[in-house]
Amino acid sequence: MMADITHKLSSSVQLQVNAAATQVERIGSSWSVSGNGVDTTDGTTVNTVSAGTITSGVMSPGTIAATQDVPGASFSYSATYIQGDAVSQSAPTVGQVSNFSDQVSTAAGTAGDLAGTITTAGVMTITAGGAGTAATGQFVNELTVQ
Repeated sequence: MMADITHKLSSSVQLQVNAAATQVERIGSSWSVSGNGVDTTDGTTVNTVSAGTITSGVMSPGTIAATQDVPGASFSYSATYIQGDAVSQSAPTVGQVSNFSDQVSTAAGTAGDLAGTITTAGVMTITAGGAGTAATGQFVNELTVQ
């Protein structure tokens, strides 16, 4: 009886230097008012909640005053405001802090001494580069007997 034998050798080195990148997320303004047992006024009209103003994409809520309906009775009142990011007039610059709430910025990688080799004997030599780099070496030895 004879067997078929297949022997495969393969090797690879991947060197990567990352590009500069900036990722941002702009949040909008939010405002809420709620209550029970109170009357509200924006200063001119009773039971009114002012819409406020919007400048450069940022809301500035109006002034709200709350008055207890029945003095001495139970009541609740809550007002919440989250100021959003202003609308930017230009794209963010890599490495600079802009007017966005959520921002991740990374500088370009530097190759430095980044290198990788694999000899015919399968000996791998990988040399680290500077920041923002990656090196991956692989040697595969496959033996199939049928």
